[in-house]
Amino acid sequence: MLKRLLTALLLWTVAAVPAFGAEEPLEPEQAFKFSARAVDARTIEARWQITGAYYMYRDKFRFAVEPATAKLGTPTFPRGEVHDDENFGKVETYRKEVKILLPVEGAAPGETLTLKVSSQGCWDKGVCYPPTPQQAKVTLAAASIAPAPAAVATGPASAGGDETSQIAGILKGASFWVALATFFGFGLLLSFTPCVLPMVPILSGIIVNHGHAVTHARAFVLSASYVLGMAVTYAAAGVAAGLSGTLLSAALQNAWVLGGFALVFVALALSMFGFYELQLPSAIQSRLSETANKQGGSLGAIALMGALSALIVGPCVAAPLAGALLYIAQTRDAWLGGWALFALALGMGVPLLAVGVFSRSLLPKTGPWMNAVNRFFGVLLLATALWLVSPVLPAWLNMLGWAALMIVPAIYMHALDPLPANASGWQRLWKGVGVALLIAGGTMLIGLLGGARDPLQPLSFLRSTGANAAVSPAPTFQRVKSVTELDERLKSAGRPVMLDFYADWCVSCKEMEKLTFADPKVAAQMNRMLLLQADVTANNEDDKALLKRFGLFGPPGIIFFDARGGERTELRVVGYQPPEAFLPTLERALR
Repeated sequence: MLKRLLTALLLWTVAAVPAFGAEEPLEPEQAFKFSARAVDARTIEARWQITGAYYMYRDKFRFAVEPATAKLGTPTFPRGEVHDDENFGKVETYRKEVKILLPVEGAAPGETLTLKVSSQGCWDKGVCYPPTPQQAKVTLAAASIAPAPAAVATGPASAGGDETSQIAGILKGASFWVALATFFGFGLLLSFTPCVLPMVPILSGIIVNHGHAVTHARAFVLSASYVLGMAVTYAAAGVAAGLSGTLLSAALQNAWVLGGFALVFVALALSMFGFYELQLPSAIQSRLSETANKQGGSLGAIALMGALSALIVGPCVAAPLAGALLYIAQTRDAWLGGWALFALALGMGVPLLAVGVFSRSLLPKTGPWMNAVNRFFGVLLLATALWLVSPVLPAWLNMLGWAALMIVPAIYMHALDPLPANASGWQRLWKGVGVALLIAGGTMLIGLLGGARDPLQPLSFLRSTGANAAVSPAPTFQRVKSVTELDERLKSAGRPVMLDFYADWCVSCKEMEKLTFADPKVAAQMNRMLLLQADVTANNEDDKALLKRFGLFGPPGIIFFDARGGERTELRVVGYQPPEAFLPTLERALR
């Protein structure tokens, strides 16, 4: 019996050894499993699941679509791995999985297309396949939804995705309360950005205009009304943006809306200068006085002011806001996304609450001082009004406005009047401030007459005429106006490309332009790239299509491409970055 068992085992071993020693390669359809889906009404995602010991060549992908009325744009490839191939030399390859985005033109939403692809790959054990044709039926989405940038972030170089995708991942992976706490913290950080700072004089002016008798509790209630109005609107507008792919505040950045909102601030400022009092007629006021004392009176109006401020004063997109909008667009989870945006706005409002509560207690007692205090806040409100309409004003008129806003208060501060012999220290201090404002305003007028149009550099025209004039290091962008024009530029780039999304009403965009792009080290690296800029100030259909192409909801946003036109998704920048943070991103884009 034992002899028989040993003989059977020997025979099985002899038969099995060749099978173990001669492993056969898989069929290409098994080694490279192909599928496709519609990301939105204008984008198809082609996907390959790659078996463990196999890889695919990036430059061997070919795409076509039927019917002939539809056309494919430039594919967006993820970053692959550099492989030293014995057949082709150093090439870029993909392992495990690859997702490629294909823009579609000339096809109707809901139409079914046939996507035909050809790809080529190899087995690590020395077998390379010929080009393999495959195809799939794809039905386009009925409504366009912004494509998810994280969907193409494949490979070790982009394992974490860009910052926006990472923030969106917080909502997917964290618990409800952890997500809210995180976004509340993001809001605290955003409260010190230029897009939020203009709300400080707005709220302070409202509190001061309510009179000196406002208590801490009353000031807190007024401030909370403003912040809650801002937060509710932020959340509602954000959910609408995430579901529709369009930022509502961008549509409000036009001359009529900005001008009307600025006139409200001008009216408030003139009342603080004593031209009139903003109050109801005495007959109606006496009737409502008791109700006002019980219910807070103007809380509804202040909440409305907070809502309008959220829509008009702070339209710039930062990474936390973009992350929440991206999460809503991907998952359609408006509930969690809306609460995250509400928490974000509350975080942004915490410093505003502090300003509102302490704006009265830091003021002097009732007396002659109050006239100066009211005028100070009146000037702040006029400055806010001018800041609001500056995107729609000619550059010369904007500069003239800032000059006047410095010169006129300087005269009221006795900048041109002699001080009495026994002048107090405060009188001398305010006269010095007035003289400084007068000089600054006068410098702007001189610069305006000399041809300068930048209030921050009014004497720049003198540098350009000097013998040793310094050349501005700020790089020059080429404008692109549509997706088609962008695709054409990418095809012929031949070097890394940087695409900057800009708008005249975007404060963070101007910060990037004046502080980051103008930095000599940053400019030196940028000048090695093809620099493209999409100006989405008009917010027309072409502008919206460009934003949707990259899953953006508004500026600022910076997209990087390699020399072959493939997007470097892991390098995306959303929101303002200082030079020291932006420079490493540029260096990675040039590798």
